[in-house]
Amino acid sequence: MRAVVQRVTACEVSVDDQTIGRIGPGLLVLLGVSQSDQEKDADYLADKVAHLRILEDDDGKMNRSLLEVGGEAMVVSQFTLMGNCRKGRRPSFVEAAPPQKAQELYQYFVDQLKSKGIPVATGRFQAMMAVSLVNDGPVTLIVESK
Repeated sequence: MRAVVQRVTACEVSVDDQTIGRIGPGLLVLLGVSQSDQEKDADYLADKVAHLRILEDDDGKMNRSLLEVGGEAMVVSQFTLMGNCRKGRRPSFVEAAPPQKAQELYQYFVDQLKSKGIPVATGRFQAMMAVSLVNDGPVTLIVESK
């Protein structure tokens, strides 16, 4: 699994001009699932995201986790994160998991975050979404389970 994690002050996801999810301060997680991913990859990534010390403490240093500050998470499925751009000009998505497997592991990841007490909003799997965010910092990291 591969995630792009962005620290945000706000994030909103819309489908067909209708807001389907919104969070305040916390993390936006764009999540890609590969063919070889399993639940253990989602477990690892959910634990990593929940405990990443990238939120500010009272001194303005990146020293607190989502759990410590009581922040929220927005999780958006994004198969394009599995795209390989090394050859040619058109990305190859052969490493991306098929939709059924990807959706199952995406939902499992969301459930793992929720089980840790993190409020989670989501996008809509396989939908064209508009994601609006205010990147705080900006802080953007790539986290992988492999």
